[in-house]
Amino acid sequence: MQAQTARTVALSELEERFRLKFSDDLSIFPEWQSELPELSQEEKDRCDRIKTSYTYLLRYPPLLENTVKLVVLSPLLDMAGFFLPPFRIQSEASTEITSEDGELKVTGFLDVLVLFDRVWVLAIESKQAAFSLEVGRAQLLSYLLSNPSVKEQAMYGLLTNGSNFVFVKLIPDGDRFIYTFSDEFSIRKHENELFRVLQVLKRLAAIPISSGLEG
Repeated sequence: MQAQTARTVALSELEERFRLKFSDDLSIFPEWQSELPELSQEEKDRCDRIKTSYTYLLRYPPLLENTVKLVVLSPLLDMAGFFLPPFRIQSEASTEITSEDGELKVTGFLDVLVLFDRVWVLAIESKQAAFSLEVGRAQLLSYLLSNPSVKEQAMYGLLTNGSNFVFVKLIPDGDRFIYTFSDEFSIRKHENELFRVLQVLKRLAAIPISSGLEG
């Protein structure tokens, strides 16, 4: 058996070994596009403060992964309600997936996992500010595949380096999985796109509550 880490596995290898297929069909992932909740002025002000803090800290590199989580990710998760019941947070959760042919095992540690009881709500991979999000796409998908219920439910992920944000959705489709991405949101634009990121997070938080999911 070949063993790899989630940080080093290639997207092409994941697609081949775990029957992943990319789709750019917008209808597959409406959660980042429609029925987004309105933000209060207080929430918008806090998003502006996050942007100001992050921009200031960029003057003193390197802006490492833990700092990104502390300054940017943590307040967004707080405003989305993920630090309160009925949710709970796991950090550095170990993951492992093995291909059906037994030829490839991929292991890793997931930065942040949001749970509703035992149901996975959101998996988050955070990178340091200097990294492109491209380096984390295969990594995050390998984490989503390790969800024990991956064959029964849609799974959502978030990839960020503090200034850029991309959401991913993975869904079972017969004997394979389909994945797709949202647009990329950037903190560097004049219009603070953290507003949209927070709206999507709040939209995802509402899914298990409204559907009555149980672990």
